[in-house]
Amino acid sequence: MARDTTDHTPVSSIGDLTAYIATGCKPAEDFRIGTEHEKFAFFQADHTPVPYFGPRSISALLTGMQEKLGWQPIMDGDNIIGLAETGGMGAISIEPGGQFELSGAPLETLHETCRESNQHLAVLRDIAEPMGIRFLGIGGSPSWTLAQTPRMPKSRYEIMTRYMPKVGTKGLDMMYRTCTIQVNLDFSSEADMARKMQLSLKLQPLATALFASSPFTEGKPNGLKSWRGDIWRDTDNARAGLLPDAFQPGFGFERYVEWALDVPMYFIVRDGRYHDCTHVTFRQFMNGALKGEVTDYEPTLGDWTNHLGTLFPDVRLKRYLEMRGADGGPWRRICALPAFWVGLLYDETAMAAAEDLTRDWTYEDVLSLRNEVPAKALSAELGERSLLEISREVIKISSAGLKARARLNGDGQDESIFLQTLDEILAKKRTLADDLLALYNGRWNGSVEPVFDEFQY
Repeated sequence: MARDTTDHTPVSSIGDLTAYIATGCKPAEDFRIGTEHEKFAFFQADHTPVPYFGPRSISALLTGMQEKLGWQPIMDGDNIIGLAETGGMGAISIEPGGQFELSGAPLETLHETCRESNQHLAVLRDIAEPMGIRFLGIGGSPSWTLAQTPRMPKSRYEIMTRYMPKVGTKGLDMMYRTCTIQVNLDFSSEADMARKMQLSLKLQPLATALFASSPFTEGKPNGLKSWRGDIWRDTDNARAGLLPDAFQPGFGFERYVEWALDVPMYFIVRDGRYHDCTHVTFRQFMNGALKGEVTDYEPTLGDWTNHLGTLFPDVRLKRYLEMRGADGGPWRRICALPAFWVGLLYDETAMAAAEDLTRDWTYEDVLSLRNEVPAKALSAELGERSLLEISREVIKISSAGLKARARLNGDGQDESIFLQTLDEILAKKRTLADDLLALYNGRWNGSVEPVFDEFQY
């Protein structure tokens, strides 16, 4: 998220909070695709992380991008922390450890999504090249310790950094040493949202397995295929993970709101200043808990919007759905991740087929799978079937859904071309994490340093 929202519209009831989410409903012909991707910035010369301050820095990259693109700078005090597309919906932001993120505009086709990513990386390379900066596309920082990782001067991150060790063992690793690819997708109604939420929660561990690319920590194999996936198992379980209620009949906007109300807040913004609110839930805030602590203690729609953006379930509901299970990865995966989900969720026949495949999967089944996947990836099992076997069926369904959408590029190709990288994984029976480990144990001679040269953008 590039910018925390300021909207002074008062909210006083659960109905107000639910109605805000419900405004996301739109007809299927207006569905769009919003893709987000993060990457680690490093110096080519010695593979060290890029600091925020200085002539060769994260702030210099943002300033250079602002001058090149003409986008509006987003400031936190005197520090530039992001850019907002002028007259558009795209944004550039920085994660706590300097991970550089594009939050793409809502686009109609995956062809447009891929072009957007290409253009972003091309402009970024132009700015970064003279500074000797490159970018690494995998899911976890392969060599830097937490102490070596820079910290970005962003007020919300200061609050989170203090809070994370109180609620889990791996929250700081999540903040500072992971990268992801995500896609944001629309729904047409409350019922459509509930269907998509349940199906995508069930299949999120499969996405984690397919995109597993974080097998190294501090220069050595960590015993996992997706270190990032394991980190999310103990980051802040009050606001992260699966949503048991979403597996039950009758799930909808209000039940998500009821869950969100009882999650501790991070902050509210008043007069440009961030106030630490980790000691209260949003429900307590609604009941006046901050009276006497801040002058404007009554909740606003901006407060609610910001709170929704600080919840971390595997699938997050705002006025759209965010798929959050995948590790970051090389360029082709930036296109493959949204293709995977669009094929499943934006075609009715494909969605029904995926629902049939997963109909008997219980919350307990999916939780067990979610716990197994970080170490086992595609060799994890559900019942008597491996995730590799299940993945073949799911990707076949997704491909059919993309073909049915019939959104063609200039060469007459439909969007299923963006699943090729996943087809290769299934054909090889190896994730990117497996490939990285094979290189480490082979040609790289027990060093992770070559990953910076061979997997950079």
